[in-house]
Amino acid sequence: MEAITQNETIFYHDSSIKVTQSRYITHSKTYAMRNISSVYIFEIIKSKNKALLLIIVGFILLFSKEFFWMGIIILILGFWWFFTIKNQYAVRISTNAGEVNSIVSKDRDYIQKIVNALNEAIIHRG
Repeated sequence: MEAITQNETIFYHDSSIKVTQSRYITHSKTYAMRNISSVYIFEIIKSKNKALLLIIVGFILLFSKEFFWMGIIILILGFWWFFTIKNQYAVRISTNAGEVNSIVSKDRDYIQKIVNALNEAIIHRG
């Protein structure tokens, strides 16, 4: 992969992310820590409108003799979809080029670990 100098401190490392005192390496991009001015968790809220529409259609179909069972199936699918939609979280970094979501995941704890490591690296840099 890449060689890290002996005196470079690693704040976080997993299979696809590495945070050192001088670099933030993601899947396909490398950021210089000196160019990162701030970092925080950004929540990407997923819309549940389509699932609600499916629930409404299923509820309306319950009043029809011909489509009653189809209404139950659509209603169940709508509720399942509604409760399985999860928001996503992103590591949002601010650089001199603007703000960017560098990593996106449904796992908030994973994103929090990366944000904490980036904050430590920014503080370490001084």
